Amino acid sequence: MDDIQVLVCDDSALMRNLISRIIDGTEGLKVAGTAMNGKFCLQKIPTLKPDIIVLDIEMPEMNGVQFLEERRKQGIDIPVIILSSIATKGAAVTMQCLELGASDFITKPSGSTSSNISSVSSTLIEAVSSYGRRYAIKKGKDIPPVEFYMQQIKQKDSQPTILNTAKPTSATAPSFSPKPIYSPPPSFSASAKKEPAVIEPLRKPGPIDIVAIGISTGGPNALREVFAKIDPKFPKPILVVQHMPAGFTKEFAASLNRICPLEVKEAEEGDLIHPGQIYIAPGDFHIVVEKSTLCNVIHLSKEDPRNGHRPSADVLFESVAKIYQNRALGVIMTGMGRDGAVQLAEMRKQGAWTLGQDEKSAIVYGMPKVAFELGAVQKQVSLEDMAKEINSMVK
Repeated sequence: MDDIQVLVCDDSALMRNLISRIIDGTEGLKVAGTAMNGKFCLQKIPTLKPDIIVLDIEMPEMNGVQFLEERRKQGIDIPVIILSSIATKGAAVTMQCLELGASDFITKPSGSTSSNISSVSSTLIEAVSSYGRRYAIKKGKDIPPVEFYMQQIKQKDSQPTILNTAKPTSATAPSFSPKPIYSPPPSFSASAKKEPAVIEPLRKPGPIDIVAIGISTGGPNALREVFAKIDPKFPKPILVVQHMPAGFTKEFAASLNRICPLEVKEAEEGDLIHPGQIYIAPGDFHIVVEKSTLCNVIHLSKEDPRNGHRPSADVLFESVAKIYQNRALGVIMTGMGRDGAVQLAEMRKQGAWTLGQDEKSAIVYGMPKVAFELGAVQKQVSLEDMAKEINSMVK
């Protein structure tokens, strides 16, 4: 098996060191090299030939935005993960990076100690392995299945982190030596595919009055592709749960609004659900449909996370199944874990139409896979054809 080669670009020597330790401490991932700014990163790409780049935004001489602009000019297609400031003020520039071709972003915790950065280590491993794996396979590499990396994340999360308590200097990382998190047997392989369960709907599917979408890892660019192709005369509302931190969803909705023929907005409490509008669940709030006499409305909830997420696709699908029954379309797309799968099955049971993104086009075939195995997905569709399929079904 080959390793996924990672190029780390950050102006902080300490941060480069800490990020490198997380990556090198994961079986199947390897740091190909590091760079202190975008200029050096560009210079190192031809020699190091990375499968993925982890990129800071604020750097001297050539920052992250400038790097992405130059990357586009040079036709470099290596995926880029932005490691962004968690501050809300960074949301606009983070969305600009996605528009310039970055694959995804991770919010960098405040502070620069090992305990801070370790809080996003699982998210970093998930993103690097998911995007880097797809690119490496395109280059002909033999890369372990996604489950190989996800099993390591689970094992890592279940174990306490033990660090040297000595205070790190500004230029060096703490003096601990992480060992590989998980050493798989040579015969390790992805779990066998299951035959989907059979759901007998309580009623026949009717005309579609609403579309509900659940999506996670790989979602920002997937939604950009789908919504850019949506019918300008799309006659029904679309509600979306995209797993994203608080402070970023408003800018994300605005970035989608610039490329989508329909109006896209971050959902607000009490919003009337109008035809031809797209509502993005705000970060850290569940989004729920509530029945009203004249027009159904959106309710935002701070109830506990479900499946580890708030917003949760399961919460949205549950409310749509209850209110719309067989007059809805549920769509589950790329993402880690199982959020949305159980309640998409409930939508199917109530007679709703359902779609799932196929394995080949999904950055992570997690959520749609679980939904498919539960019998919740009527039809699997590629990302390229998803907008066309939604347009056709609603018409």
